[in-house]
Parts: sequence; C-alpha cells; structure tokens
Amino acid sequence: MADGTKIEWTDATVNVVNGCSVISPGCANCYAMRAGSRNLPGHPSTGLTMPSKAGHVWNGMVRFNARALVLPLHWRRPRTIFWNAHGDLFHNDVPDAWIDRCFAVMALTPHHTHQVLTKRSARMQSYCGNPWTPQRIARVILDEAHAWGVSGAAQLVPLGNRAREEDPSFVLWPLANVWKGVSVEDQKRADERIPDLLATAAAVRFLSCEPLLGPVDLTSIDLPGGWNEVFPLGQECLGRPHVDDDGRAMTRLDWVIVGGESGPGSRPMHPDWARGLRDQCAAAGVSFLMKQWGDWELALDRERDDPDWRADYSNHYVDHGNSKWLNLAGGRGFHGERFVVMRSVGKRAAGRLLDGVQHDGMPARGTSEQVAT
Repeated sequence: MADGTKIEWTDATVNVVNGCSVISPGCANCYAMRAGSRNLPGHPSTGLTMPSKAGHVWNGMVRFNARALVLPLHWRRPRTIFWNAHGDLFHNDVPDAWIDRCFAVMALTPHHTHQVLTKRSARMQSYCGNPWTPQRIARVILDEAHAWGVSGAAQLVPLGNRAREEDPSFVLWPLANVWKGVSVEDQKRADERIPDLLATAAAVRFLSCEPLLGPVDLTSIDLPGGWNEVFPLGQECLGRPHVDDDGRAMTRLDWVIVGGESGPGSRPMHPDWARGLRDQCAAAGVSFLMKQWGDWELALDRERDDPDWRADYSNHYVDHGNSKWLNLAGGRGFHGERFVVMRSVGKRAAGRLLDGVQHDGMPARGTSEQVAT
C-alpha cells in the first residue's frame, strides 16, 4: 500500500484485502503472488502463497488489513485510489462485512476517486445489487466513523418512514466517487464478466485488459435482457448510457485499460489485440489507456517487414527463449493469420507506445453519470 504508485492509471493503492486464488489464465504470473512467495517482511501477501510445480501460487487464504483501511481518511489532497492490488475485494472467502467497511471508507472520502477491480464479477453484481447493502454500509459509518476520527453524518440519507430502528439511514447508492471494473484477458473472460459489470450500478465502469492474452471483440458480447435486440451489435457495450423506447437504461463501459505481461514467465501480447481495443474505443468515444507492452516488443511483422518470407526464422527470428512467434488467434503457428515475432527486452525498453502514440485516456473524475440498473 502506498501514497504514490508506479501504476500508470492511479495515484495510490490500499491493500485492505490480501490473498487470493487462481481462477483464470490471467492469474498465472500475478506479481502479487510472486511477491508473496519471497516472504518479504511486511509485504501484505507474505504467507499467503504455497509452492507448486509452476512456482508459488495463492493458497486461497485471505487477510484483512485494518491499518490500510483507514489510510484514505487521512489523505486530504484528492487522489485516485486503487483498492486491493494484492487481493480481490469480491473473493468468495471475503465476508460481506469486510466489503461494507471498505465502501464505508469510500463513502466518507468523497474527495477521492476509488477504483475497485475484480475477477469475481458475479459476486460484485450480487453485492452491489443487494437492497440492504446501502444500509449495512451506513451502519458501519454510524458505528465506526467516530473511532476513525471523522464525521459520517453528512454521508447518510434518512430512510424516513421506511426506517427500521436498527438501520436509521443509508448511503446514496451507487457511490458517485467509485469506479467499478473487471479484469478481461481474453474473449472467454469478456463474455463471462462484462455482462455482470454492465448489470452493476456504478458511476464509472471499466475494463482492465492486462495481461491481454488474446483478441477481445467488445461488439460480440451477449448482453442480458434482450439488449442486443434494442441496439445493433457494437453499440451495447461502449459509450455513454442511452435509454430505449421503454425507458430502460442501457449501461455502457466508460474506460478500457490494455497492458502486456511482465516478469518471470511473461507471455507476449500481439500488437493487433491492443490495436483492436484501441480502435473499438475510438469508434465509440470511450477512454483508452495503453498501460504497457510488458516485457515484449515487436521484432518483426511479417505482413509489413517480410511479405516474401525471406527472413531467417531459424536464427535471428527463431521461436526460442527471448524470441516468440505469435499469431492473431494467440497460437504459435508459423502459418497463422497476422504472424509476428515478439522479442523480450524488458518492461522499460518495451515502453507503452502503441504505433508510436502514448494513450492516456481516462474518464473525467467526478463528472460521470450515475446509472441505475
């Protein structure tokens, strides 16, 4: 946890929930899992991994860090804060009470922008859609705000004649300063998680496509409730909210982050995967941020650099070690569509330019519409 971070799309991190478990291909080389394996003194992930044939992996245990929880309460200058870089707030073993306390702190710090990212999209949708959630968060504020050294009354809205004696108030939901996102590393995870995200009430919805391990077509997502019948494909997911003729809110994505993988065992990202998401966002007017290439840079694009197939693929562009063959579908076949050779040069050297351009798009802070779902 830090006031200040190297993550390109946020200002600070707070690691309240630490520990996780592997649930999809994007988890394989998790940097927090690697850090936990080194048993660094004071590191939030220490003791939460176990050895395996593939190296250290999460052991499924989760831990709550009460000290990290209150840090945003003491930061007076507005910040964008990423919650739980070393865990998942919506992990199955995280009690609702822990999540309530996190959102209580977010409610008490409206001057900050809070970013919550998960791979457990179904649980996030369930938690945020529970009608009792705003009252449970209010209960935390009433019980703990004084001990935290802050006043919580201004963040509570009376329930009036609907009030119960034990729940006299609730917080205005969804919180206007909380951005909610899901991790999407390939099309399968996009198909699984994006519908849950779109069904979750949020001020801003975003995708973290890192590590991007395959092409993602956001125009092919099968959305719930017959939304595909209301808007043509390619318009449901991206852009600002629209309302159909029956008054239904058509919720959209606001922001897409793309990044390649870095660190031991990192996998290369095909340039066309990043370009595809960039172009989809540009067409829909959605903010796009290219975070990094990871450890890999483009060494050869066969269509551009070797249309006659005369390059030496047994020496300079061999598929071995620091040089990897990759095609558009994600395979290593030499004859696959859009064949490229990627070379491992390290994160710093690979940089974050996409076709020579640095993309730093972000949604406007504090001005996004709240959309009820």
